[in-house]
Amino acid sequence: MPQKVIGLIGGMSWESSAEYYRIINQAVRARLGGLHSARCLMWSFDFGEIEALQHAGRWDDATTEMIDAASRLERGGADFVVICTNTMHRMAEEVEAAIGVPLLHIADPTAERIRSAGLRRVGLIGTAFTMEQEFYKGRLADRHGLQVLVPSDEDRALVHRVIYEELVQGRVEAASRQAYREVIARLVERGAEAVILGCTEIMLLVQPEDSSVPLFDTTTIHAEAAVASALSG
Repeated sequence: MPQKVIGLIGGMSWESSAEYYRIINQAVRARLGGLHSARCLMWSFDFGEIEALQHAGRWDDATTEMIDAASRLERGGADFVVICTNTMHRMAEEVEAAIGVPLLHIADPTAERIRSAGLRRVGLIGTAFTMEQEFYKGRLADRHGLQVLVPSDEDRALVHRVIYEELVQGRVEAASRQAYREVIARLVERGAEAVILGCTEIMLLVQPEDSSVPLFDTTTIHAEAAVASALSG
């Protein structure tokens, strides 16, 4: 049976979308061997336009853009859709309802990995939107039974600033890595058994050795889940 076609909504930011493309193709090669690579399509946004909508609170307009992107992928032949960012899962339900193919939600395979490891109390770092709004935390709690801890107000501001002022612009700073280590350590002090890297760029900055508890990188988990779906019968 041929691979299913993965439809990727990317460009938010392109730095993390490039990681999706790399991980997906490496995983397909590992599974199938030889010269195999993934059958995939990508619609890539101009992130400057999306970021402006996010910070203006124009989520309805952002939803319209996301539905348009998913529809383009469906028309192009995608068998399912992957949103290559945590934050824009804010409108995942609306996007899924508007298309005729499945949407692979980033929180679900992440939660499954956490539960398989026997963990329940997790820290979450990401954009302010992901850490503060219920679209992400609520899904982890309501659908998967996880208890989610988020950083303090000051730490949330720091994490958000580094994402938008550095990581999405391709900057990886040693001082910010240390700051993230300290944020993670404070979540662990509050009882986090693991920490979710809930922004697809954070994996560019933080590695397993930066934490005393397991880190769950949503970029890698989501991309590997996409491959599993694409190669399933």
